[in-house]
Amino acid sequence: MIQRFDRNDRRILTFPAVHPCENISPATLLDSLITLSCNICNFKSKFFATQRKNVRETIRQVGILLIFFEEIRDNLPSIKDSIILCFAELHTTFQKLKFLLDDCTREGARTWMLMKSHSVASQFRALIRTVATALDVLPLNSLNISREIKELAIMVANQAERAKMELDPEDEDAMKRVILIVNQFENKYEPDTRVIKKVLDYLNISTWAQCHKEIKFLEEEINFECSENYEREVPMLSSLVGFLSYCRGILFEDSVYGNTDQLDGTSNLETLTCLNPEDFRCPISLELMTDPVTVSTGQTYDRASIQRWLKSGNLLCPKTGEILQSTELLPNSTLRKLIQQFCADNGISLAKSWKKNRDISRTILPGSPAAAEAIKFLSEFLASRLYFGSDQQITKAAYEIRLLAKSNIFNRSVLIEAASIPELLQILNTNDPIMQENSISALLKLSKHSNGKKVIMENGGLNLIIRVLKDGLKLEAKQIAAAIIFYISSPREYRKAIGENPEVFPALVELIKEGTSCGKKNAIVAIFGLLLSHRNHERALGAGTVRALVDLLTSSDKAELNTDALAVLASLAEKTEGSFAILESSALPVILSQLQNLTSRAGKEYSVSILLSLCINCGAEVLAALVREQALMPLLYSLLTEGTSQAKKRTRSLIKILQKFCETSTSRFVSEVPQEQFIDVR
Repeated sequence: MIQRFDRNDRRILTFPAVHPCENISPATLLDSLITLSCNICNFKSKFFATQRKNVRETIRQVGILLIFFEEIRDNLPSIKDSIILCFAELHTTFQKLKFLLDDCTREGARTWMLMKSHSVASQFRALIRTVATALDVLPLNSLNISREIKELAIMVANQAERAKMELDPEDEDAMKRVILIVNQFENKYEPDTRVIKKVLDYLNISTWAQCHKEIKFLEEEINFECSENYEREVPMLSSLVGFLSYCRGILFEDSVYGNTDQLDGTSNLETLTCLNPEDFRCPISLELMTDPVTVSTGQTYDRASIQRWLKSGNLLCPKTGEILQSTELLPNSTLRKLIQQFCADNGISLAKSWKKNRDISRTILPGSPAAAEAIKFLSEFLASRLYFGSDQQITKAAYEIRLLAKSNIFNRSVLIEAASIPELLQILNTNDPIMQENSISALLKLSKHSNGKKVIMENGGLNLIIRVLKDGLKLEAKQIAAAIIFYISSPREYRKAIGENPEVFPALVELIKEGTSCGKKNAIVAIFGLLLSHRNHERALGAGTVRALVDLLTSSDKAELNTDALAVLASLAEKTEGSFAILESSALPVILSQLQNLTSRAGKEYSVSILLSLCINCGAEVLAALVREQALMPLLYSLLTEGTSQAKKRTRSLIKILQKFCETSTSRFVSEVPQEQFIDVR
């Protein structure tokens, strides 16, 4: 009977109560009411940061009614319809009361519930009034219960009618302190830590972990607001995130301040597999573009991102800094089709990406002036800690930067302006594996910003990052270093400089051999990015990239990883030296196996590209082997109907080359080849 909702699945301060059905039996309804009452009474042992008086009064009244319901159950009479209606109303109200009590004790929601104190108190008042109304019309004389129990019910009805359920003065004082702190941030004045501590003490937020949970909850609320295009609460939510981020970074010196998030090593490359990171990602939001448009400077952005940018009064091109001659946005339909095809090949939901891209307020611009100033104060503090702190303080500062930079592009820009990158780079030389991992992780987040790439390169960061890639104290640090190589190689001039370092390709190849799936992926995609500069092909071949990738394809059962490996081989095969290296590594059977077994359309197309390059660059030896493969032609013909236009073109070329070779071969060889597998594809 009782509807069960995971408290984390239900948005805070929503009450999806279900009214009992009309034909429910009195016994079932009463049992469910008793269960609900018991659940509400169990909140007596929980901690309430706010609404303490209202909670106590609510639980007290429900506890008395529990006795009332149990008495009725023990003497269950023939209950009238009017009684059932009253009980049904009480059941719905008790569901809402339980939701409200859940919210008052919800993990991470203490600050937000404090700021919503007025509406929460009003909600308590409305629900208790509903209880009073239901009890007032309840025909007590029709119930077979003792006079004492009837008097208890009447007493609760009277008390519920008179209950004020007002805002607790202590809650109001604490709320005013938070508003004062937020206003001080907005006015670029650093608040008194004593005032901040009073608020935190009142809410019993006494550890780094508790403060972090508050921030995560508020960020989830912002996500929801923006995803639903309902952003009225975003400024206050953002201000609270800034305030609590400031508290987390400055006031809490816990020796244990969080668990290392090893997912950083993935660097979100899953959605940008083997592509130049500037191809499909919006330079503003850093997310997959769903509606790419081009501005007057020739740069392409996601429509939602650039519209928000222009709406905020900015008339400069975000990427180039040039003045926009026009605010006209021209749809880039070619790029959009490529992105849609890429999403179809890799199982990516454009709808989800679109929702993420709508939330630009958390990326390029701060959610509120108070949040902006709080992050600026915090960034300057963290940068100074990197320079002058103890080892423990430095490690914590690097971790805080890592968290802040992960959130949005505004935080990254502020942290870069605070000169955090040069010192993060120097920390990479540490002998402390945790300090090194936090520093390299923070640099990964900052390397996604265009200015971050520049500062890293201008401060000698390339050699330091490659040193971690080669000799990092933990495997996770090496994997993250490979991801940084991927990001900083996106500008053409940096791609050349990175490739000229004699250690980068050997280190990436070693990671392909020894890394986890995540590390292998990062290394492969980093190599792919570097291969966009043709001068790097010879260096990649010299480092043994082909042998490592062929071995990976032989042993790996991960389709996405194999597709990435094929993409790199396809790039290398475009040059004659690369084709011969692939052939000499006995890769031909492996490529044919991937073409036959991979479900990924992109993987099949990369395989065809490799085979075409091998035919063109290596000649008869490859052609002779391919025409003997009876299963090859059906696979190629299927790609003619399923692949992209570019893939169809390459597939058609490969079929024609094979047909021509078969027609001009010696009669002895031709007789060995089943001619019926060839058809006219012109």
